[in-house]
Amino acid sequence: MHHLEDYGGLHQLFDRNFLDYTSYVIKERAIPDVSDGLKPVQRRIMQTLNNMDDGRFNKVANVVGDCMKLHPHGDQSIYAALVNLANKGYLLDRQGNFGNIYTGDGASAARYIECRLSPLARETLFNKDLTAFTDSYDGRMLEPVSLPSKIPLLLLQGAEGIAVGMATKIMPHNFVEVLEAQKNILRDKEIQLFPDFQQGGMLDVSAYEDGNGRLKCRACIQEKDEKTIIITEIPYSTTTLSIMESVEKAAKQGKIKIHSINDYTAEEVEIEIKLPRGIYAEDTIRALYAFTDCEVPISPNLTVIRNDNPVNISVSAVLHDNTRKLVSDLEKELLIDLDRLQERLQASLLEQIFIEERLYKKIEECDSYQLVVETVDASLKPFRDRLLRDVTLEDIERLLEIRIKRISRYDIAKKQKEINITLKKIKAVKKHLEDMVLYTINYIDGLLKKYGPDYARRTQLATFSEVEARQVALSNLTVGYQEESGFLGHQVKGDQGFSFPCSEYDKVMLIFKNGGYKIVPVADKVFIGRDLLWMGKVEGDLVFNIIYKNGVENLSYLKRFKMPKFITDKEYELFPPHKRSLIQFISLGEEGLVRIYYTPSKRAKANYEDVFLADFLLKGAAARGKRISGTRPVTRVRALASKEEGADEVQKPTPLFTAKE
Repeated sequence: MHHLEDYGGLHQLFDRNFLDYTSYVIKERAIPDVSDGLKPVQRRIMQTLNNMDDGRFNKVANVVGDCMKLHPHGDQSIYAALVNLANKGYLLDRQGNFGNIYTGDGASAARYIECRLSPLARETLFNKDLTAFTDSYDGRMLEPVSLPSKIPLLLLQGAEGIAVGMATKIMPHNFVEVLEAQKNILRDKEIQLFPDFQQGGMLDVSAYEDGNGRLKCRACIQEKDEKTIIITEIPYSTTTLSIMESVEKAAKQGKIKIHSINDYTAEEVEIEIKLPRGIYAEDTIRALYAFTDCEVPISPNLTVIRNDNPVNISVSAVLHDNTRKLVSDLEKELLIDLDRLQERLQASLLEQIFIEERLYKKIEECDSYQLVVETVDASLKPFRDRLLRDVTLEDIERLLEIRIKRISRYDIAKKQKEINITLKKIKAVKKHLEDMVLYTINYIDGLLKKYGPDYARRTQLATFSEVEARQVALSNLTVGYQEESGFLGHQVKGDQGFSFPCSEYDKVMLIFKNGGYKIVPVADKVFIGRDLLWMGKVEGDLVFNIIYKNGVENLSYLKRFKMPKFITDKEYELFPPHKRSLIQFISLGEEGLVRIYYTPSKRAKANYEDVFLADFLLKGAAARGKRISGTRPVTRVRALASKEEGADEVQKPTPLFTAKE
């Protein structure tokens, strides 16, 4: 009993601790927040850079060291996250080797490279008045709960993360397109956003589904000449190294043929592929898309932290959230600016009245501080209508701190000019507050004008049909069949007439003498039996002409059908099985002339009949067919080249392999 109780307590302990761990990993490490688009480590890096910012570059090692005061997980995680942020191209200016996103080369050590906040980050990411702070992990510092970002960083940078029981994979989008979409939201218009990758490439977004569907991304491949092709842009999530490895692997497996491959990538991608004699660029390009990482599928999964909980939402929902937050933050900034301007105006008006009306002279004979304050307060009351609000103790104390030197040099015209400027600013802020939509659109236009030219679209949007591997595969295998052993496969040396070239993606149709048939994949070596009559590569446009003997009636039927639908390795029948039923003739093609020989009869005018196959209708493979033998059994069938042909030898069914043959 005690053991069971102990087990129950241990079980509860594991459950509770695992839930705590799960929640921590999801919210504090792997999944970004929808409000500012940053994971905690990224947010701490940006706050650290803001704390250190003096306009000059900082050693990344110093940034990492300072950030460790906020981030409890060590220097390597901070360094890796900083390099990743810098390579996104939005928030950090870089100096030194931060690696190469094309080749996959890593960055230099933290002590050799430098970074600082970009102008875009300084302008859009920080505002102490709008930032809520909380204690850091050790309670020594304050860190932001969320940064008041004025751009949709989540959609601009994208994100990837694996938590406990969930993952996120958010695609990066184009700066200009995202901000233009925000303007459309403010104007109550429809929006549609598609990813844009730094690597460029071509992107099929037909199944994107607003951030949670599927994407197909291709490399941009140019034909330099018939024997040379150049890869100039690579798909998202690949590198030139992974592309080259996939090409070499495909060549080693015989799926494509190349002479050489070289990587000349520096600032731009350049992978050169030389082709051998007899292989041409157009065919090789299609094979590259089918068999290598030149085309990759991507499955986005837009999972974010919203209202302190993980949720799966759409790109449109994220952008609507960010746009509402932008309007709210800009309105809060305006209200704070208005309050500060009004306080400045109040202080300027009090100073103007205090000095120009010579109210300071009334305190010359006051013998206590309290009396001074009361005297100033009383002297200001007649001027209440010139002020914005009632006079407070703080206002009076500020007036009493004015030095005699400042009073003696007081410039009435200059002070009035300052007051007029402040009044204009207050009027402008109030006007903005009356139409926040217009103000927000103008703010976005300012960002577009200033930073938009730096972020042209890199990825071409296109719709491309999937390249079927079977269509572009090289016919580098020869399938053979040995009647004596009953084995079939590309490692079997076939009897005469029982072998044909194919690729590993082809299917082989087998028709047996007793009327059974099945479709099998290309195998190394497999036993199928010794009564095979015909074998060939499955082609969608094949037309079969078959004459068979029905063993029950001892009469023959002719049937014609197209390549039937099938399930691989399932056995089918062309006619009901019987020990005396068998196929007497088989051929391929829409046309054809055959001579059918019947059992000799003294009463018959002729013992054979010439039949045009095209005179018989195409039906299904399971159809019975049309009886051709009347009451006389068919003894043999042979194909004729023309009506004039007159040979008498028996026509034995010959294996045919493709419709062309």
